This record gives sequence, structure tokens and C-alpha cells, in this order.
Amino acid sequence: MLLTGGDGQRFRFDAGTLCLEFLLSGAVEPWELLREPADLAAWAPLTRLGIEGPVTAGPGDLTAARRLRAAIWRLAVRSAGAEGVPGVPSPIEDPPGEAASPAGDDLRVLNAAAAAPPPVPVIGADRERGWAYPVTASQFLSAVARDAIDLFSGPRAGRVRMCAGDNCYLIFLDTSRPGARRWCSMSRCGNRQKLRTRRS
Repeated sequence: MLLTGGDGQRFRFDAGTLCLEFLLSGAVEPWELLREPADLAAWAPLTRLGIEGPVTAGPGDLTAARRLRAAIWRLAVRSAGAEGVPGVPSPIEDPPGEAASPAGDDLRVLNAAAAAPPPVPVIGADRERGWAYPVTASQFLSAVARDAIDLFSGPRAGRVRMCAGDNCYLIFLDTSRPGARRWCSMSRCGNRQKLRTRRS
């Protein structure tokens, strides 16, 4: 995805997996992008899932999306070994005013979302794979939750990383062969670190 940092710099970022990509919809302040159901419907086609048709979403879907996203954030932070690290933000919770979910609740949130039917795959006359439209927000969230279960219950959970850049909290799956990826993007945090090293 093409992201814009708080400083206005645009850079490419690959979260490595659908569930971590979903965090880019605004898991932490001030980056919230899901303010109404239409935002969720517009955001789903931007993901690696390859949705090219309409997505339907209602108010309950928005609440479910934020709850799922917060659970994925907390699980990812734990997997990255960043839980309790000073400066790592807490996820946006919905509805407002509720206390943060205990760890066990995060797993229940994932399981409940994954229990819904996922998007229905179809094959077209050109033999290309697609989806039956409209895709519902519930189906999209189910796909995200199933991806999260695959990630956090398997060996790839040890490859979840948080960017090592100063004040950068982007989380990604390290898919590099040696498992040595440290930065959200070499053109952003990686280059900044190189400049700091050069100056020092």
C-alpha cells in the first residue's frame, strides 16, 4: 500500500498479510480511517483480498471491524515482543469508554469473526478467480479474522515485527529469507537510520 506519514512523505509499505494490512485502517490514533460504515465499505477493496466489486456495511459492521482490529493489534504487538514497550500506543477501542479487552477476549473476538461465512469465490468465463458480489462487511471481516488465526497460531507468528524506526509503530510480517527485516520501508525509516548512523 502507498502510505503518507505524518510528515507528508509518501512511501510503499507491505504488511505481508491481510490481517496486519487491516491495521492500516487506523488501529491507533490519530490514524482512524473507519469513522462510518461507508469508510469500511470503501477500505475493503484496497486490501490484498482483491475485491473489485461493491461491499455493503452497516453500523454493526463498523463496531465489529474496530473490535477485530483492536484484537489483532494487541496480538501483533505481543507477537512482535513490543508489549509494555514505552511509547507503543494502545488500540482504538469501540464503543468508546469501554476498558481494553483482556488477552483471552482478543482470541474470542477473532474466533467469533472467523465463524461468519467468508467471501464466496467464483470463477469467471475467462477462468479468473473473483468474488460473488456484493461482498458483505461481515464476509470481509471473516476473511481478516481467518488470516489472523492462521498467522498467530502458526510458525509465522515469530516473524511479526514492529518497525525499529523512532516513533514508527507499523507492524509487518517479515517474509525476508533471513528474517532480518527491521523497517516498515527502506525508503522511509531505513534511510533515516542510515542518515543518523552517517551523522554520528
